[in-house]
Amino acid sequence: MVAFAPDLMDRSRLAAPAATARADLVLVGRLADLAEAAAGADLVLVDLGRAGALDAVAGLGAPVVGFAAHVDEATLAAAASAGVEALARSVFFRRLPGLLGE
Repeated sequence: MVAFAPDLMDRSRLAAPAATARADLVLVGRLADLAEAAAGADLVLVDLGRAGALDAVAGLGAPVVGFAAHVDEATLAAAASAGVEALARSVFFRRLPGLLGE
């Protein structure tokens, strides 16, 4: 599993449950590194609130679950239209343990 999360707080919120679930999680801090890190991944988690994030996940070949602020309806809608499971940030982090177990 690969996660694009440049924000340090988001990284810690991803890493702690991943360690608990004993999930192999690769954290990527730059979009330029996402495609290479996601090669062969079973799931990609993405902070959709970052410029260029939606373009970076196009064609990755793995299911993508992304998160953005709940008020960023345009980004969430665009991501859903592109085939990304787009969730509000609070919903994403609430569902994270289940995502890590899948």
